[in-house]
Amino acid sequence: MTRLDMYQVDAFTTELFSGNPAAVLVLDDWLGEATMQSIAAENNLAETAFVRRGRDGWDLRWFTPVHEVDFCGHATLASAHVLARELGIKGPYSFETRVGTLRVSEGDGAYQLDFPSFPPEPLGDVELPEGLSATPIVAAFRNFENVFIEIESEAALAEFVPDHQKILRLQPLSLVVTARGDEHDFVSRYFAPHAGIPEDPVTGSIHATLTPYWAGKLGKNRLSAFQRSRRGGRLGCELAGDRVLITGAAITFMKAEIYLP
Repeated sequence: MTRLDMYQVDAFTTELFSGNPAAVLVLDDWLGEATMQSIAAENNLAETAFVRRGRDGWDLRWFTPVHEVDFCGHATLASAHVLARELGIKGPYSFETRVGTLRVSEGDGAYQLDFPSFPPEPLGDVELPEGLSATPIVAAFRNFENVFIEIESEAALAEFVPDHQKILRLQPLSLVVTARGDEHDFVSRYFAPHAGIPEDPVTGSIHATLTPYWAGKLGKNRLSAFQRSRRGGRLGCELAGDRVLITGAAITFMKAEIYLP
């Protein structure tokens, strides 16, 4: 029997039971893909992160309850937090991932994530399902993994009721709904039912596209963002050339020991 330590971290928050929970396992080497997927399904969190030592830093992979994904922000933040706070490994941290090198540094009680910028792209041949939003859609665009729609206000975003059957028609893409914020520069919500995530509490990766979008629309490169889910989470965002810098806090909820045959 193999025993492994696993941590659960609430990301993009300073308070337990808010932000986005992610599980993190720091490994000597990858487990079999089926085993990693089974652990993620057992956890039933939006993401379970697996980290191992790499040649020039760390290798990082993310699994939803359904499949492995290309890009995840909150579980990257959670992974850096586990290395820093639980294992005492000093940063900055460099993670090799499917979307390239992601860097995380720590300071002033928070973490700064250095991600590639994925500017908004035209929808192309993607068709929005009729009646996707009950309020007027101001703009629609996409990146490599999501469709984004901007709607008219934060109030409309808070009242948005996802029709998961219509959102499933977008797969393999997921849906991001965004609006100008009342107290923040912009707000958002994220839905990925095909990945086993009806609504994600706080999604770092989508801000690699939302940041250049809203920076262009609002005419400034430093923005405050809030993901308006039930748990909620705050993100500081900065467009820095072809990179997006995202700042957020994290807190450990649990350390567990898991047993594998």
